[in-house]
Amino acid sequence: MIRVDRTDLDFQLFSMLPGAQLSGFPRFSDYDRTAIRAVLDTAERIAMEHFLPHAADVDRNEPVFADGEVEIDARVGDALAAYRDAGFFGAGFDEEWGGTQMPETVRSALSFIFSMANIGTAGYPFLTHGAANLIAAFGSDEQKQTYLTPMVEGRFFGTMCLSEPDAGSSLADITTRAELDDDGNYRITGRKMWISGGDQEISENIVHMVLAKIPGGPPGVKGISLFIVPKYLMIGDGLRGARNGVALAGLNHKMGYRGTTNAALNFGEDVPCVGYLVGEKHKGLSYMFRMMNEARIGVGLGATALAAAGYQVSLAYARERPQGRHPDGKDAKSSQVPIIEHADIRRLLLAQKAAVEGALSLLFFCASLVDTVRMESDPIKRRETETLLDLLTPIAKSWPSEFCLEANKHAIQVLGGYGYTQDYPVERLYRDNRLNPIHEGTHGIQGLDLLGRKVMQQGGAGLKALAGRIMADVQAANEIENLSGHASMLASHLGETIATTRKLITAAAVNPRAALANATTYLDMLGHVVIAWMWLKQATLAARALAGDADQHFMSGKIAACRYFFSHELPKARTQRALLDRLDDTTLGMKPEWF
Repeated sequence: MIRVDRTDLDFQLFSMLPGAQLSGFPRFSDYDRTAIRAVLDTAERIAMEHFLPHAADVDRNEPVFADGEVEIDARVGDALAAYRDAGFFGAGFDEEWGGTQMPETVRSALSFIFSMANIGTAGYPFLTHGAANLIAAFGSDEQKQTYLTPMVEGRFFGTMCLSEPDAGSSLADITTRAELDDDGNYRITGRKMWISGGDQEISENIVHMVLAKIPGGPPGVKGISLFIVPKYLMIGDGLRGARNGVALAGLNHKMGYRGTTNAALNFGEDVPCVGYLVGEKHKGLSYMFRMMNEARIGVGLGATALAAAGYQVSLAYARERPQGRHPDGKDAKSSQVPIIEHADIRRLLLAQKAAVEGALSLLFFCASLVDTVRMESDPIKRRETETLLDLLTPIAKSWPSEFCLEANKHAIQVLGGYGYTQDYPVERLYRDNRLNPIHEGTHGIQGLDLLGRKVMQQGGAGLKALAGRIMADVQAANEIENLSGHASMLASHLGETIATTRKLITAAAVNPRAALANATTYLDMLGHVVIAWMWLKQATLAARALAGDADQHFMSGKIAACRYFFSHELPKARTQRALLDRLDDTTLGMKPEWF
């Protein structure tokens, strides 16, 4: 019942974004509209034939730790082999290293398809792509030759090793150490926790990207360095040598993503552990944040994909499941109607559609900004794009993680009692998605990052850039009679949001704790305004298309979903701003001993 809505995917890529124009750049010359559709055709076929069939099985029979190794369903490796053979591990990387130079917008669509089918198995290439990007950006030529090339080929997988048992999100307090050895490399000692993909027997090697402190360095985050720590040492000419001192201490068993191993790792416990410094000493956290920012958009994309899968299942069920009759048709002898005929079921379906398709527009927009940054030759325009992308990244990660999770909840509700059983995938999809508010920085951390850093940087340049983009689309929507009211409403919300932001920035200069006490509320509020913008853009395009020979049902559905979001969801932002404006101190005033 899980299917990819290719009509919407085409709309998002080719109507909302100038996807067909990417081929005008030399780097993306192979990616015209026909080529992009062919890539997505291949991805959909592999996802449906190799990823989807074992999704439920690896959830019920998750990897196990036996005799120091991981045992996992063989179909995971088979699916990733098909993914590798299609060249998808190399998506986005330079041809110099064996990549296909795929635009980020197309790679994001590819990732969306595989995550819909099986988020657990899709986790391995997701992690590998992020680790390989770090090496591509900051590694030496030798490190690229040794590790990047086989990662791009899909022979080596990658991980990111940040958290520790006693540090968690507080990276300033990590205790993993890296001591310089006589051979010029480092010996790594310490423990890492919650490492997705931390061990498996699928790939030839695992390249761990490890944060550690070199003795004598600056305290806190300024003393963190980044190291390549392979599971197996390499001995030249691409040959795998002895096992490095990375020991699997055990597996964590989580409520979702069960097909992706999640490990506790010990470094240098019984066998010396060799690490190779990436870039300069003490700059590890700044390097890792590059990967984390990309990963945060990827987490939002995964959350959206899981909600899209749930939406498709519940929509199909609602069309087929007969139950009850209309309020004005109580004749017991009459046939029952499909539940999609009931207003409340349509509400639940509209809420899912609004979350999924609104979030997907934002994530593809962010991907297009990544492509623009890569291709823009004007340094001023490139910096403006980077600033906007920085502002939107916490929203792109967190809004889908929160509200697409709500969409999965609605999918369960549509199925009623069946929604809570393993007969349908919606309960599994909900459990998978419940992890995303934690992944790559919690919802609260994203709020602090947005309000405490991103909106204040460069004198609020990011918010100014966002406001300019929104108002341009407001003006376009004002020309369409049925959307002018929505346009005015969004303009009003934007103005109030800017005023609230200024008030909070002023307050932060006097009392940062009070100003940031409700940063998560600010994140949700600004997220609702941004998603409303995405829906206004979609509705504007749909309204114009209705004047031609476009799919009338599809375009009318877009306009209805926009109406739903503006009527049911966007008004919540005004209540949130009222709380922010008065610098509500309820949470600060609650003393720990009162709980």
